Amino acid sequence: MTSSVPNNEQLIVRPLQHRDVDAINALVSECVAKETSKRLITIDRELEQVGSWYGLKRFLSLLPRSYYHGWRVYVAQHYDAVLGLIQVSSLNSTRSTWRVERVLLNSNSPQLELLKTQKEIGSQLLRYCLQNIWEARTWMLEVNVNEKNHLALYRENGFQPLAQMTYWQISSKLIAQLAQQDPDLPNFLPISNADAPLLYQLDCVSMPPLLRQVFDRHVEDFKTSIVQNAVSQIRVWLNGTDIVSGYVFEPQRKAAIGYFRLESSKDGSRPHRAQLTVNPAYTWLYPKLTAKMAQIVQESLDRKRGLSNDNQLYSQPLEIVSADYQPEREEYFNKIGATSVEHTLLMSRSVWHKIKEAKPLEGLQLSDVLQGLKPSRAPIPSRISWLKSLSSSYQNIVRQKNIFRSKSSQLVSTEESNSGKSFKPPNSGLV
Repeated sequence: MTSSVPNNEQLIVRPLQHRDVDAINALVSECVAKETSKRLITIDRELEQVGSWYGLKRFLSLLPRSYYHGWRVYVAQHYDAVLGLIQVSSLNSTRSTWRVERVLLNSNSPQLELLKTQKEIGSQLLRYCLQNIWEARTWMLEVNVNEKNHLALYRENGFQPLAQMTYWQISSKLIAQLAQQDPDLPNFLPISNADAPLLYQLDCVSMPPLLRQVFDRHVEDFKTSIVQNAVSQIRVWLNGTDIVSGYVFEPQRKAAIGYFRLESSKDGSRPHRAQLTVNPAYTWLYPKLTAKMAQIVQESLDRKRGLSNDNQLYSQPLEIVSADYQPEREEYFNKIGATSVEHTLLMSRSVWHKIKEAKPLEGLQLSDVLQGLKPSRAPIPSRISWLKSLSSSYQNIVRQKNIFRSKSSQLVSTEESNSGKSFKPPNSGLV
């Protein structure tokens, strides 16, 4: 059987263009029909909106990078056919850490009949991002533990496991029960840009040192600009969601000890999702913050109940993720009867970009090396040089005076010695 691997000269990896929208929608629809992970289905649904986002994204790409940190999509093209795509996004304000959101391959294409061919196309997409996004120093991704093909692809490209993640779902019945509890959080405050240092400290404390180094977050990562607020509002409107966030302030230590960001679904098309961060020394906040989120979800559902008779809104669960370095969180979810629906692996790799030398090292001569050490112009005299010249001239004058004094003292001593001798006339002559 002959391999149908496309030639590297014929395969092109390039940024997304507007003419690729139809091919991407067909590719996403195919993958959604085969996908079993609800987390990836949500990402694919966002990719389906790339046509409506294209014009706005082109406009935002013209702004300075400090205003907007969005995602990028690159496609693998063989002649006129789109064989696959990769979606990546930056995770911090300095763009030192990037995340691979999704790698999709067109399995219906005749050029991708072999599994080996699919791995090669996926590797080329990954290598293109690793080589062309120069800001990235660390890359991250999350893959389902049952996706053996994707695991093999990422391992072949240098990704190593960091942590095991578990996605939990709290059913609607359990949400109603938790909403009846009193969370008793008197210091629960809304979030603003002024609270960014507190949230940054909480984020650093809640993660192990290795993950903290990989994420490489700063205080600016917990602030939102006007452009980011506008983009998030547009996304909320398109996705049909409500976002509520808050944190628990500890007045004695002047620190934030708990935080959550709740994204509740309006139309019932997706489960409610929450991002939860708790200081490891305050694990007793898990039941209180979970009850607080359950109350917010239940109140939203009660408001919708008075406006419409859609019962589908009441069947959406609440999804929260936990890591293997958070045993107290997993123990609490097991205790209340939450269901683990997916297990993923968090992976990362580092990147060192090689800088090409202007000249080969073998051809360098010693004269060429010393040529760069020569001054390009005459040195400008400074205060120190003037002081040195003055001190040297003064030392010369003092040295000359000392020599003159020594000579004069020698002459005086010789005269005194000659004057002390008795005069003796010559033997012959007149007296």
